[in-house]
Amino acid sequence: MLPPRPAMLLLLLTLACSDGPVTGTMDPDPGEDASSDTDSIGDPDTGTDAGTDAETDAETDAETDTTPRYAKSPKRGLAYNIVQEEDLAALGPGVSWWYNWYFTTSADTTVAAAEELEFVPMLWGHNGESDYTALEGWLLAHPRVQHVLVMNEPNLTDQANITPQGAVSHWLRYEAFQDRMRAEHGRDILLVGPAVTWGTMPGYADPVAWMDAFYDAFEAAEGREPRIDRLAFHWYDYGLDEQLTRLERYGKPFWVTEMANWHTEPGWTIDTPEKQLQTMKDMVATCERRADVERYAWFMGRWSPDPHHTSIFAEGPGELTALGEAYLTEPWSE
Repeated sequence: MLPPRPAMLLLLLTLACSDGPVTGTMDPDPGEDASSDTDSIGDPDTGTDAGTDAETDAETDAETDTTPRYAKSPKRGLAYNIVQEEDLAALGPGVSWWYNWYFTTSADTTVAAAEELEFVPMLWGHNGESDYTALEGWLLAHPRVQHVLVMNEPNLTDQANITPQGAVSHWLRYEAFQDRMRAEHGRDILLVGPAVTWGTMPGYADPVAWMDAFYDAFEAAEGREPRIDRLAFHWYDYGLDEQLTRLERYGKPFWVTEMANWHTEPGWTIDTPEKQLQTMKDMVATCERRADVERYAWFMGRWSPDPHHTSIFAEGPGELTALGEAYLTEPWSE
């Protein structure tokens, strides 16, 4: 059965201000430079001086003490555009990283470092050269970051919407960026993606179908496999473990960069906070148990109204929901 349709990601980043569930399509427009439309994801710093020397020094100082402040899962993350210091402080005891579908963040990364929270940037798809320049500057200002998320839901027509054949040129640009960071700056940046899911692209709704076709197209064009360091996956239903097992064929470690349960079939509907809480526990247990899952991120931080009961935060800054409190304290393996 085709699982429920995944999130309208970038538009949902301002859900706390929305008047109802978001059902529109995603920005950026595939025909436009992804750097040209950022209103839907808050107010990220898009300048090439995204990290000043002072910020870099302060962040490094905050990380100098190697004694962990918190005992928490290094895998556990959040898909959400965090902008408030109170939210960072609330997450610190139980969450290790977050991302916001963009390549910079307006959150105070010095505060994040003190809370042992890492921001991971993303090249969402259809990115212009100015985005690569801005990302390079951001990475240089944040020398501890080692990953870049790439290509968000290519087999969803209202997300990145990139065919397997069209993905070849995008991936070559990612690899060129990776090569430049190594050659020019001595930085080994790992590519995490594509972030596949069960989608809406004709012929490629199944993520395995899209991935197989992508590998075939890349091999035909370049005579080799694409350089995928980590494979990302999104899931909004029961059966996460089985879905990841299907993707083992590619031999890559996993990042589950969006997960929740939006099931609507009668008898199995997630229609109460208690049901979502239980499915969260099951998903976290799967990700913590599997050695091939390096990181995972719950979707999402705040959503008002919240039809699927997935919010980690309540309305107030730093105020956790019951699900949020449980997410931070779920068992994990060292």
